[in-house]
Amino acid sequence: MPTWNGTLRQAGITEPDLQDAYGDQRALVKRFKTEEYLTVRLLLPAHLHTPVIAAVAFMHETDQRIDTGTTDARRRALGEWATATRDVLSGGQAGSSTLKSLGDAVSRQPQLQPRVEGFLQGAHLEVDYAGFGTEDDLQAYIDGYSLPAFMLLACLLDPTETSKDADAFERSCRDLIEAMQRVDFLDDLAEDAAEEGHVGIPGKDLARHGLSLTELRTPTDDVRARLEHLVEEQAELAHLRLAASRQLTSLVPRQTRPFITAMLRVQELRLRAVRRKGGGLADGGARPSAPGLLAVLARQYAAALRAR
Repeated sequence: MPTWNGTLRQAGITEPDLQDAYGDQRALVKRFKTEEYLTVRLLLPAHLHTPVIAAVAFMHETDQRIDTGTTDARRRALGEWATATRDVLSGGQAGSSTLKSLGDAVSRQPQLQPRVEGFLQGAHLEVDYAGFGTEDDLQAYIDGYSLPAFMLLACLLDPTETSKDADAFERSCRDLIEAMQRVDFLDDLAEDAAEEGHVGIPGKDLARHGLSLTELRTPTDDVRARLEHLVEEQAELAHLRLAASRQLTSLVPRQTRPFITAMLRVQELRLRAVRRKGGGLADGGARPSAPGLLAVLARQYAAALRAR
């Protein structure tokens, strides 16, 4: 793994102010997404480290701005942030290191620009999110927000987005992010029920299994037993999408395959942990084994070295 200064030089980032801006984003991502940061630094080619970190930091900053306050306040915050972002991407002066880094990343990786716009257009779904009534509602959220957010990163792993495989690549990304989102919703079930007042499982599915938010907040053995069936049902849907997404490894350049493979393997481990905990998810999330995660990272680091 190159030093950070070496990474900046390799990316052609030599201006002190710009180096400082990227340094701020690196520190931010390293602090709030430590595992993901290490995966990027170990498994991706060095020239992709800076744009990936800029994109992830931008997503985090967006979430921070639209995650608190009343719905109206969050909508205003999103509007102001979207305007500032578009201004920078149109050549305006950046008012923050996040936008300064993002603007530079877009200038070097032009495929990022439409993905930023897609993400901003879909972010209102996150602002308005209050759970899902039906499976159709969940699918609309994934199409409108989760996928555009994921493509901010994924577009950097596939520099040939105009190739004949572009549609297959995006479909596979859609499969992967649906699997990831479903696992997230299961893993966060107890926390969301207690703190958010809604969960990521469609209300129709909860009702079909005789479950309510009140019961999830104060689970009994009977609630856990009913939840066990719902978890298995939702986990199987995630499994099907994860299986469909595996062709991603054949659709990206050889140098980014270890990173994609690691993402897939980690989601397999997370899904296995969620399935294993089952109805116990009413009491808290499930963590995959640390040795399993380290083994994935070690194997894919070796593959990344070979690819270079």
